[in-house]
Amino acid sequence: MWRRRALGWLFICITGLVLLLVRLMQIQLMETKTFSKHNVNLLEESVKQRTQELVIDNGRGNFLDRNGTMLTHKKVSVLVLFPFLKKLDWEAEKVSEISGIPVQVLKNAVEGAKKPFAYGDPQPFELTVSQMEKINALKIPGVFAIEKKFERSSIPAEQLIGLTGENPKELKKRYPDKELSEKTLLGVSGLEESFDEFLLPEGKSKLVYHVDGTGGPLFGINVKYVDPANPFYPVNIRTTLDKSIQQKAENLVDRYQVKKGGLVLIDIENNSVLAMVSRPTINKKDPYGSGGITNMMLKQQIAGSVFKTVVAAAAIDQNLDNPTRLFDCSKKINGKPELKYNYGMLDFTNSFARSCNRTFGELARELQKTNPHILEEYAGKLSLIGATGWQGDIYHTSNFKQFTNEDQGRIFLSDEARKDANFAAMSGIGQHEVRVTPLAAANMMATIARGGKKEAVRAVSKIEYKNGTTMVDFPEESLKGDTISPYTAMKLQKLLREVVLNPSGTGRWFKDLPFEVAGKSGTAETGKFDDGRQLHNKWFAGYFPYQKPKYALVTVNLDVLDSEGGVNLLFADMVKMLYERDSKQE
Repeated sequence: MWRRRALGWLFICITGLVLLLVRLMQIQLMETKTFSKHNVNLLEESVKQRTQELVIDNGRGNFLDRNGTMLTHKKVSVLVLFPFLKKLDWEAEKVSEISGIPVQVLKNAVEGAKKPFAYGDPQPFELTVSQMEKINALKIPGVFAIEKKFERSSIPAEQLIGLTGENPKELKKRYPDKELSEKTLLGVSGLEESFDEFLLPEGKSKLVYHVDGTGGPLFGINVKYVDPANPFYPVNIRTTLDKSIQQKAENLVDRYQVKKGGLVLIDIENNSVLAMVSRPTINKKDPYGSGGITNMMLKQQIAGSVFKTVVAAAAIDQNLDNPTRLFDCSKKINGKPELKYNYGMLDFTNSFARSCNRTFGELARELQKTNPHILEEYAGKLSLIGATGWQGDIYHTSNFKQFTNEDQGRIFLSDEARKDANFAAMSGIGQHEVRVTPLAAANMMATIARGGKKEAVRAVSKIEYKNGTTMVDFPEESLKGDTISPYTAMKLQKLLREVVLNPSGTGRWFKDLPFEVAGKSGTAETGKFDDGRQLHNKWFAGYFPYQKPKYALVTVNLDVLDSEGGVNLLFADMVKMLYERDSKQE
């Protein structure tokens, strides 16, 4: 009996040892980089226990403006100090003499440190090039003057560029074949998301030294520089933004207290975004709860009278713009007396300049009778519906989109609405089911200014390797589908110019501007109310200079009272700012 028990215990012990060995083999040999469901890199974690390090660059790619200026981060020349200095008699006096930092302040900073640090972090003390050279010439172990990458406290065009975050589950789902640390940052919105695969790090750049259990030096006081040593990574995403214009645009939007809305500025020559501002701003503590993460310039909104530009284009091509024909603008679109905007009898041109609803309601009905799809066709010709942003095939990615969350816009939701004369009339003034994005409205103005040439909008011109060579180029690209004729574009140009020449209407905001402007205002009823008062979307969409178009601009303030908005003044101040800037550059 005792032999049987002994054999049983021996079997249990051997089985346990075998299982333990298998587990050790699994940990030490097979799953060293992807241990457990969390994909823990055991090699990295074991090294962390024996080292202290200062990350200089997390290895994720960078965003640059069109001139090569970093947008999300900045490189700062900093003084790096290691904790083991407290155990040494180091030459703090010489470092103080070069940097200007008091000796005792330097020593106190080291005494309180448990890890290597950049002096002054989170607002690091910045060294000059000369100071860096002199400090490094001292060759003091544990004292370094280096360039370290810091995230900017305020990121320009934050909704366009987007956010990053740690999400191990999404990381594994998005990149099942890549061996990535669960701490790898992922792009979760904006360009960070759409360009995420290119931005993934090859590794971190860092200063490392080995420590014992007490935190003391394990192999002396030698500090090692660790770098991925890949001359091509991290990559740079060169955007089409101009950082200076972007910052001034953001200041203007905030000056006019735009709580929901913003602006889009496009360079007409190459159809690229120079500035894009969206409000509300992102609350970093709760980016999804406040709605700030949503880029309002890519979201469809009720367009109001800006959409009359589409009706005008269709009317011109259908010969409904007869200058001798008069419209009764003393009446509303439903035939009732117009008390607030009683303009009397107006022709087509003045109806557009005064934004007479009655005229464009009638024209939309007449157009609908000839072709129920005509408003959608002309909205497409002017790039108001369909994708506006750049898309195409790059590398192994087909149909790559720069704007991942761009709305497509719409005119009707159903065929019944499309064939209904009353719905057509309401659509003709940009109400009912009509929705367009501010980006698309800006592109419509750029299309008209170019004489009808319809192009995709870019926010990124190319991806560059670390050494500056081009990895991927995003060339100018025409949008698919029909477009308006040069003749129709010329007629629309004159109509849009008449709008701002009208002294009793929109023109009063633009009469003294240094650039001649052409454009269209819009006030759309939203169906939302504040204390019983109707809220509106306030728009101005246009381009300038009129004779030699360079910029297309849309300013929009959403869900405001009719007396509020300030979009015309915001537009005007943007024109002045750009004129001053261009004058200085000439």
